[in-house]
Amino acid sequence: MGTTTPPRTLAEALRARGDDSLAGLLRARPDLLNPVPNDITQLATRAGTRASVVRALEHLDRFALQTAEALAVAPDPAPYETLLSLLTGDGLDDGEQHDDAGAAITAAMPGALTTLREQALVWGEDDRLRLVRTARELLAPSPQHPSPTGLGPTVAEATAGMSPGRLQEILTATGLPATHDPVSAVASLSALFTDRTRMAELLDSAPVEALSVLDRLVWGPPYGEVTPNPTPPVKWLRDRGLLLPVSTRTVVLPREAALHLRAGRAHRVPEPVPPALAAVAERDPQAVDRAAAGQAFTALATVEELLKLWNGGGPTILRAGGLSVRELKRTATALDVPEPIAAFWVELAYGAGLLASDGETDERYAPTPASDEWLDLPAADRWTHLATAWLAATRTPGLVGGQDAKGRALSALGPELDRSAAPDVRRRVLALFAGLPPGTAPDPETLLRRLRWERPLRGGPAPAVPAAPSPGGTTSGGGAEGTDLRSRLALWTLNEAELLGITGRGALSSQARALLEEGERAAAVRLAPLLPEPLDHVLLQADLTAVAPGPLERPLADMLSVLADVESKGGATVYRFTPGSVRRALDAGRAATDLHAFLAAHSRTPVPQPLSYLIDDVARRHGHLRIGAASAYVRCDDEAVLNEILADRRSTGLRLRRLAPTVLASQSDPGPLLEALRDMGYAPAAESADGDVLITRAGARRTPPRTPPVPVPEGPPVPDDTLLGAAVRAIRAGDTAATVARKETPDSPSSPGPSGALPRTTPAETLATVQAAAMTGATVWIGYVNADGAASQRVIAPVRVEGGFVTAYDHTADEIRTYPLHRITGVAELAEEA
Repeated sequence: MGTTTPPRTLAEALRARGDDSLAGLLRARPDLLNPVPNDITQLATRAGTRASVVRALEHLDRFALQTAEALAVAPDPAPYETLLSLLTGDGLDDGEQHDDAGAAITAAMPGALTTLREQALVWGEDDRLRLVRTARELLAPSPQHPSPTGLGPTVAEATAGMSPGRLQEILTATGLPATHDPVSAVASLSALFTDRTRMAELLDSAPVEALSVLDRLVWGPPYGEVTPNPTPPVKWLRDRGLLLPVSTRTVVLPREAALHLRAGRAHRVPEPVPPALAAVAERDPQAVDRAAAGQAFTALATVEELLKLWNGGGPTILRAGGLSVRELKRTATALDVPEPIAAFWVELAYGAGLLASDGETDERYAPTPASDEWLDLPAADRWTHLATAWLAATRTPGLVGGQDAKGRALSALGPELDRSAAPDVRRRVLALFAGLPPGTAPDPETLLRRLRWERPLRGGPAPAVPAAPSPGGTTSGGGAEGTDLRSRLALWTLNEAELLGITGRGALSSQARALLEEGERAAAVRLAPLLPEPLDHVLLQADLTAVAPGPLERPLADMLSVLADVESKGGATVYRFTPGSVRRALDAGRAATDLHAFLAAHSRTPVPQPLSYLIDDVARRHGHLRIGAASAYVRCDDEAVLNEILADRRSTGLRLRRLAPTVLASQSDPGPLLEALRDMGYAPAAESADGDVLITRAGARRTPPRTPPVPVPEGPPVPDDTLLGAAVRAIRAGDTAATVARKETPDSPSSPGPSGALPRTTPAETLATVQAAAMTGATVWIGYVNADGAASQRVIAPVRVEGGFVTAYDHTADEIRTYPLHRITGVAELAEEA
């Protein structure tokens, strides 16, 4: 029986993989697909580039990364047992490394190695494990980049360039036999540091102060500064090679000595098992769903109120983009929420495509046409639209109020709020929620620790964490210096999920779980029964107020928002009728009889007499004055009213003059004149050039049709199975073309060139070869130049040759294709495998 030859390179290791394994590599590292590699060799080369390796390391969990770090300080290649001992230790550390920890490491090690192999960071059999060279350079220790393990260079690396005389002095001080061969001297010193018995004897003779120096360096960083005249303990260590010089003022603890002091462990605290999530509370799942549904209803009401607020044209856009601090404060006051919460709602509506800039010269934010379609949807569908947009959004409202790298303030809707990591963090946080039993509220601190275990290279020191996520506000983006972005994103996710109704009372709701696992339709079906049914009535009261005991149907709510002002919100909304609100309804084209009929039809209580009198009184005076463009004029059939206006001191700034007994002219524009007279207590109406009363309806400004902002992805997207299958087939076919043996004819100039070069044959030889292959069903290797001049090599099985074209099955593309013969640079037969 033959034996399998161990792979000598990463390319050979990849070539030996199955198609499913290659597809798994491309799925885990999608950057390798852009563009699709021509063959396995190119795939291996690309997998070893610095940018790709860094990206792959960033996606490792804590223990897989610790395994790679240990392999970086192990001999190259290293057997499995050596790697395992670097993580478990040699058991001679006075019980610091417990047996259960060693058992957990031993159990987790195969999985970590499988992960590293699948991502092409480690290759080779268990007796010869190799870390990809670029990863070793990134993780191995150096003076410029200390190792994550805290280990320094080996004795051989630290003594490179040291004089033979100095080496002899170290050997003499340690009691080792002298030798004039530097290589033998280094080997002798390394053997001493790795010998447990002799090393223990050496350290037993060390001064106590020298051992204290080693204790400070043993877990890193291993470098220390010394003076020209070091203290006796440091001199003792330096004389015996336990501290080796890096420069005139810097010494390092060699790796072999540090590993002895660490009892053979590369890491102080290996973490083979992910941290468990601690629960703050176990809540009733139905209570969680009800709380989340209530917050979802509040979210819908808030976004609807924001759209109404900006319905006629919202705030102007800053020159640098975004909202000014004043406009954000004004919006927060109108929504009755803190400014950070207002920034969240504004960004959510923007990310969902409900708000955008109108593109005018005086650019403003306004609702989009899609907002009208959204308002017509059932409440549950409106919520799933917002929740889905939030999950995918790269916008991070938590940064509002902070500063960018140049010290400039970050504003809501500004251009600097996109963070590509935000969607991934949100998904991971909610995935951890989903992994807990229903109704479980996790402890935020343990959740952050778990996230940092899953992505340690993207983590950092944890910010202060509240005891539980508060729906009352988000964490401010400013003043969080020293905390890493992904931890802050996780905290913002907890607060935003509570605000949006993804979670309720700190636990994941069943409707959110359905959204994550089954999609929008399933989430809407679960949420719909939990939302209150809209009402078709209000309760009118004698104090000129109306109470809506729940959400109102949209036509009723729209009309009531014109006829009355919202006085308070909560479980019940209180509306107040005022002369200004009634005049607003009359300006919108409603007659007094229409308002009386509307209130009678939608009130469960009789219409109070004071409200009827208010409507009739405002209607009687409405339109008594008429204002049009002269620049502007005022006309009234009652001369006494015009005399009263002229005599009023408040009209001085309007610069009015009488044109006729019933007409006044003004140099003001009609709009300001209308508002000024209303402020004076009159109820004028605007009229057209034909003398008809102009009807002004609330709102009406919409942006041009716009699509929601496209989230900025973090890295290349994960390819689907179809693309992966096609890519693997193309790589396999290209690799066959690049590596398979070809027949050579010594008497012909058609022999293939160097590996990777296109074959060259004369047109006659090309035609004869493909015709013969078509008759015999053979597979050939061709060089081909397309219409754009791009050259490629392909493996084809000719089927038909006629009319200057060859029709063949292209193994590279996995399909039948037709090639013009004049574009084929050459052809070579593939040798049969022995």
